Amino acid sequence: MNTYATVVLAAGKGTRMRSNLPKVLHFLAGAPLLAHVLKAVESIPSTSSFAPLTSSVSTHRPIVVLGHEASQVEEVFGDRCHYALQHEQLGTGHAVLSAQSAVDALDPLPETVLVCYGDTPLVRSELLAQLLVEHLAHRATVTFLTAMADETSDFGRIVRDSSGRVREIVEVKRATPEQKRIKEVNSGVYCFDREWLWSVLKALPRNPSGEYYLTDLVGIASAQERVIETVTGTLDEGIGINNRVQLAEAEQVLRRRILERHMYAGVTIVDPATTYIDDDVQIGMDTIILPGTMLSGNTTIGSSCRLGPGTTIDQSIVGDRCVIRNSALEEATLEEDVSVGPFSHCRPGAYLARGVHVGNFAEVKNSRLGEGAAMGHFSYLGDATVGDHTNIAAGTITSNYNGLTKQKYRTTIGSNAFIGCDTILVPPVVVGDGAMTGAGSVVNRDVAPDTLVVGVPARLLRPLHPSDDSSGEHDEKEKE
Repeated sequence: MNTYATVVLAAGKGTRMRSNLPKVLHFLAGAPLLAHVLKAVESIPSTSSFAPLTSSVSTHRPIVVLGHEASQVEEVFGDRCHYALQHEQLGTGHAVLSAQSAVDALDPLPETVLVCYGDTPLVRSELLAQLLVEHLAHRATVTFLTAMADETSDFGRIVRDSSGRVREIVEVKRATPEQKRIKEVNSGVYCFDREWLWSVLKALPRNPSGEYYLTDLVGIASAQERVIETVTGTLDEGIGINNRVQLAEAEQVLRRRILERHMYAGVTIVDPATTYIDDDVQIGMDTIILPGTMLSGNTTIGSSCRLGPGTTIDQSIVGDRCVIRNSALEEATLEEDVSVGPFSHCRPGAYLARGVHVGNFAEVKNSRLGEGAAMGHFSYLGDATVGDHTNIAAGTITSNYNGLTKQKYRTTIGSNAFIGCDTILVPPVVVGDGAMTGAGSVVNRDVAPDTLVVGVPARLLRPLHPSDDSSGEHDEKEKE
């Protein structure tokens, strides 16, 4: 079976970013620059363009060529990649040659080497697949990606002869005025025949700047009458990120792609200009996203939800038919038919079961609310477990942090319980099924099932029964 290896060049210092962070680790749409390139590379075999080769061509984990702060990059991506080290920054040709040992150590040995850059996050897997297919179909020595641009572009120009055959790539600073008027430019993604690549790179002369340029290989292949093919893509797919202005421009392009992907898949986005969705977010059909909403991280949203306005959801799971208004979720889980907000906050570890209602100005942290539970407004639940169909009235808080022991303790509230307004629960404490607390109670000891406690500290007032319709219980519910 034919195989190919991918070499991703990521050794540059990125001095124009003016940062202590390696350039390829700067974030774009929720992920490092390099992560977007790796995702495109890893997705090649699953694209429709690659389908004719699926049974005959295989690949390996990508090889990333590192230099500046290599350990930081390796720490982020771990064994997702193989790594090679470019000790000196002597140009793109030298960077690829630095990967030779890593490529030649692969088993089976690849016949083709795909080369791309770690700072070009807009390149698509579909286009990379087209490049490989074209290269293998024509048994080419070199196949590379081009685009169309205007005269002001700083991309290298593609020089062709009268028959349309590629003769060389001329860098802008070496181009003549006539060559600068050429609209076809180099996007910097290549496929090479592996054996030819190593032999030519080892003999490649330095250019006037003292570096070894990968672009010079095209002229050498042309002089040798080798087969050279090109694939034309869009200009943005070859854009490299060299400073924070370009990073922001790429962010706009990528975020628009993400929004369009979701809209074509059946998601309504009322105002794309004020909606921000990270690349890894998944959203079900018929969900409506209102203005000012941000979905980030590895977030999953179900179908027929309504999110926003002014909502942020990070690293969370939201089930079908949920409504979240003007609220924030982080590392939270919501089952189906849950409503939150406006102006509430689900912090890490919050778990809201089916049909839970959390109203306005409420906060839930590291707590589970059972099916059908309600937490209307102005309340805080931290490190708590709440049973099914329990009502948490306004002003309720769990006083879960003990300032003396510096520890947090857990509160457990049973099913069908009623926690009255302004109740303070001092854990560790258990409130039994069907129990009630009076307004303003401070509960610092366990409450038996089906009992009513009141006062500071809370004490037993009387037992309750399922058929009990006394005025005391009625009065408590009226206060809620």
